[in-house]
Amino acid sequence: MSEDDAPVPIPIEDALDLHTFAPRDVASVVAEYLDAAVARGLREVRLIHGRGTGTQRQIVRGVLSRHPRVVDFTDAPPERGGWGATVVRLTRDQRRTGSDAPL
Repeated sequence: MSEDDAPVPIPIEDALDLHTFAPRDVASVVAEYLDAAVARGLREVRLIHGRGTGTQRQIVRGVLSRHPRVVDFTDAPPERGGWGATVVRLTRDQRRTGSDAPL
């Protein structure tokens, strides 16, 4: 594994700027980030993909439309990036709750 292929730790906060990732990595980064965000208890996150040609936005929205933890998503309001960012509402992490949790 080359240094370029090594995993990069990403802080799990309420926003993720995708500008630093290669387009080929965006789908897997977004999917893993969403899982980690849900596990951390976040209910809403913002993915910053930029305006550009719309390629990253398409990739992001493709992942969101298939991801089991996504309730819905929309363009961010203008003060949070407008159509250059997507706000995502997430489900609760069922592993962290009540009587369904394994003992």
